[in-house]
Parts: sequence; C-alpha cells; structure tokens
Amino acid sequence: MPSETLWEIAKAEVEKRGNNGNEGDGVETGEKSVFFIGSKNGGKTTIILRCLDRDEPPKPTLALEYTYGRRAKGHNIPKDIAHFWELGGGTSLLDLISIPITSDTLRTFSIVLVLDLSKPNDLWPTMENLLQATKSHVDKVIMKLGKTNSKAASEMRQKIWSNMQKDHQDRELIDPFPIPLVIIGSKYDIFQDFDSEKRKVICKTLRFVAHYYGASLMFTSKSEALLLKIRGVINQLAFGIDKSKSICVDQNKPLFITAGLDSLSHIGSPPVPDNDIGKLHAHSPMELWKKVYAKLFPPKTVNTLKDIKDPAKDPQYAESEVDEMRIQKDQELEQYKRSSSKSWKQIELDS
Repeated sequence: MPSETLWEIAKAEVEKRGNNGNEGDGVETGEKSVFFIGSKNGGKTTIILRCLDRDEPPKPTLALEYTYGRRAKGHNIPKDIAHFWELGGGTSLLDLISIPITSDTLRTFSIVLVLDLSKPNDLWPTMENLLQATKSHVDKVIMKLGKTNSKAASEMRQKIWSNMQKDHQDRELIDPFPIPLVIIGSKYDIFQDFDSEKRKVICKTLRFVAHYYGASLMFTSKSEALLLKIRGVINQLAFGIDKSKSICVDQNKPLFITAGLDSLSHIGSPPVPDNDIGKLHAHSPMELWKKVYAKLFPPKTVNTLKDIKDPAKDPQYAESEVDEMRIQKDQELEQYKRSSSKSWKQIELDS
C-alpha cells in the first residue's frame, strides 16, 4: 500500500483538529482566517508582515505557509486570534487550496487575492485560475457543510449579499464570491508609469471583476501610506475592525473601492470601440471583459506561462550542495533502472 504524501497527512491533521472542536451553530467566534493567494513574487508575504508589525525581510514562500496574529480586546478578555495562510507558487499549487479551507473553518474565512500590476499579461490568467479553483472548492465545502449544519450553510449563502444594498441597481447582475474577497493590485509604483490607455484598461477590468464578485479592490506599493490603508482592510478581515467606506476610482491614483460601493454604470462598458464589440463573441459579461483585456494584454504562451510544478527545480529555492546530491542520486537511480532492465531481459532470455 503506498504511503501518504506530506500534503495528505497535513490535510488529515487539519480536518482532525476541526472535528475535535465544537460543531457550532453558525455564530462567528473570536478566531478568523485570512488566505493570501495571488501572483508569484507579487508581495503577499510583505503585506502579511506589515499587518503583523514584523520588521523582517520577506522570504520566498514554500508551497503553503502559516502564521498567526493576536489582538487584545480589553483587560482580562481573551485575545482575538487571526490565522494567516499563504499559498506560494502563483497558480502551480492549486491543489493545496483545500488544506486550510474546511467546513469547520469556512464560516470565518476570507480570501485576499494579490495581483502583480507590473505584469499585466499574467494578470488575467493568474486571477482566473486562482479564483475559479478557490470558488470551486468553497462551493463543495458549503454543500458538505449543508449536510451536517444546514443553518450555518444557509447563513453563509445569505451573508455573501451583505455588502450589497438591497436596492442596488446591479443586484441582479452580479454573482458574489461565496466568502469575503479582497483584490489587491501590488507594485503600483511601477504601474503608475504605464501608458494612460493601458492603466485605463487594467483599472476598469479589475473594477468590473471586483464588483461582479462583490469584492473590495485596492492598489498598493512600498509606500507607507498605501500599506497602512491595506493593513486597515486586512485587520477588518482578521479581527472584525470597522470597515472603511473609502472610495477612489481615479485611474491616475491608487484605486481604493470598498465592496458594494461601485456600480456597472460608473465602471462603463469594456474599453473597446463600439464597432469592435460586436466582433467579440462572448456568452457572459465576464467572458466579454476577458476577451477585451486579452486583446491588449495577450496571455503568454502555455510554455512560458506555466509555473514550475516541481519546487525542487525552481531556481529561487536553489541549494548548491543539495542540488549536487540530488543530481548524483538521480544518476544513480537511472543507472539502477538500466541495470534492472538488463537483468529482467536476461532472465526472460534464459527462461
């Protein structure tokens, strides 16, 4: 019987811990979880460290990493705890999304999608793959939760509309993400030097995607002022601190749009000449925006866009001594395979 992989063991451990806790009735506790996903080398770790007031240089994220933060509520009152998960590798490790998101943690879970604005050609594929994979898993977990705790599952389905006013004009035109979602555009300091038309397309596209999913959208960089605003948003997700009602939709400034405050009429139509829209065959508004975006920022070919699946072959994790030993062991393995193959062929001839 084959032995379990490291991630199967880790997943089983998370589920075990959750099953040992209280089943609950859908009421939120003092513990929340925030899951950072997004572009490879997009700045996820930097944002987490800033939110936790940790003055240390960020290190490359190895697969799936975990840390936590605490916040005092008052004298002799238990501290709130926030669990921070971070998925490394961009879109290459989608299977690991299922580890932190379980039926026991889902009700207090939030997603932060960090997109590298300096790489617009990678932006849509990264965003699409990560959001689709996360949403698919969350939908499955909600269905599973509904079988054991229908009240909690029902409350979750109702809660996704909490950011949208009942009389909002777009209420029938959007499809909110099943759990709270924040989209952060990083490296604004590079993005602000882009051509004005390119900035316009990127800003409008991200505004549409965020509004469609009922998410907040904001841009950030190494600027202390912008990082402080991001920290406030993350603290709201992690500790339930009052939500900001700020909004900035000027494409010449860092966007900052709290969920529910934008509208399709303000965003406008996809930035393409009217006579060209009819040539773009799309089955949904999201597909139309995708095609318009890809026209200006075509995604890289599959070979160049594909992330390295094996972390051992990723240059950012290079270790000369380990790599040399790995090469030696690989050579020994190949030699063993050839030797074994010859032995089996000789046995067949003898028989």
